Amino acid sequence: MAFLSLAMVRGKFAEQVRLTVGGLPSTYWFLWAGTLLNRLGSFVAPFLALYLTRERGFTEVQAGLVVALYGAGAACSAPLGGTLADRVGRRLALALGLWVGSAAMLFLGFCREPMWIRVAAFTLGILGDLYRPAVSAAIADVVPPQDRSRAYGLLYWVVNVGFAISVPLGGFVARGGFFILFVADALTTFLYGCFVWFKVPETLSQRTTSRSLLPSFVPFQDKAFLAFWVPTLLVAIIFFQMSTALALDLNARGMGTAEFGTVMSVNGVLIVLAQPFIVRWVSQWRRSTVLAMGAVFTGVGFGLHSLSFNVPLAMLAVAVWTVGEILGATVSPSVVADLAPAHLRGTYQGAFSMSWGLAACLAPAIGGWALGNLGGLTLWGGCLLVGLLAGAWHLAAADARRRHMAVLRAQNGAVSASVD
Repeated sequence: MAFLSLAMVRGKFAEQVRLTVGGLPSTYWFLWAGTLLNRLGSFVAPFLALYLTRERGFTEVQAGLVVALYGAGAACSAPLGGTLADRVGRRLALALGLWVGSAAMLFLGFCREPMWIRVAAFTLGILGDLYRPAVSAAIADVVPPQDRSRAYGLLYWVVNVGFAISVPLGGFVARGGFFILFVADALTTFLYGCFVWFKVPETLSQRTTSRSLLPSFVPFQDKAFLAFWVPTLLVAIIFFQMSTALALDLNARGMGTAEFGTVMSVNGVLIVLAQPFIVRWVSQWRRSTVLAMGAVFTGVGFGLHSLSFNVPLAMLAVAVWTVGEILGATVSPSVVADLAPAHLRGTYQGAFSMSWGLAACLAPAIGGWALGNLGGLTLWGGCLLVGLLAGAWHLAAADARRRHMAVLRAQNGAVSASVD
């Protein structure tokens, strides 16, 4: 009987795995594996501020400025990378973006003068993220519409798996010197570009007629996309409070770095363990509902940090906003893929990524000002209100996007049957 029960459990587990990962094309898995390789070597970003203060003698304020320059470059990179993916093709945009990003990483690693470090950080922000819209666009090209949410969810999951491994591994590698981090990060990025060049075919079947490589702002003339983009930006601004304001506030309450690390580990562990199951759990829900829930969970989670008087309460708050992060990441790229014409998928994905780049620049300034002038209670209460506003915005925009999607679906079979 025990053997039979064990066999049944194994059978059910195998069925769940098949439903989660089965049926996706080989090109997708090449991109998935390359992303894992790249993320396993993502050593520099988590340790950049530490490198600047310990190795280069920057103050905390100066280091924050450099990190902000990196974020500003990333915000500029997103529309440029998306346009490049539509103009020259996904394969070339991917490989080229990864290779120049690798060179930019080494450039920053070799810089010693403060002025050149700032220039290099901004350059890395621009060149290091050029490839991202091409990945999302290529997935939309090759994955059937009904499987896109699952595909993007699995990609987001592997990004976090790689990050969870790379951070402690980077801490170990840094014992031999921070420069090794730059070399290792650049090497894995370069290898991802080689992997794309030899294994990933061109997926763009219809190129845009424009030959200009300047970023296109067509997505922002699309009312349905804009109604999705604005609340996404609001949620991203809340989310990036974790990068500065949260650490400062918890430290002011007496939490040390070890305790803060324990609190933040909930984010990575929960994503790794729960993401694949949540992807399947919400697959039959209206995407507008999932987006609204993601915004509300994010706002409530950060709002709970007003009660983070100890580690367990802080961990609970992180768990709540992590659920919001997972919900938003599960469906957002598929909404963008459905809204975008086939020849502008890179441009739309770039505009979507731009919201996160802008948030990475704006959030530290907004959070730092609010924390210093209004206090933590006001900051976290504001996050709660903004999350509720973004959730209501997603629901309010749902009917118009649903009608717009119905028109696109009638014109183009590449739009998923997912209900918005």
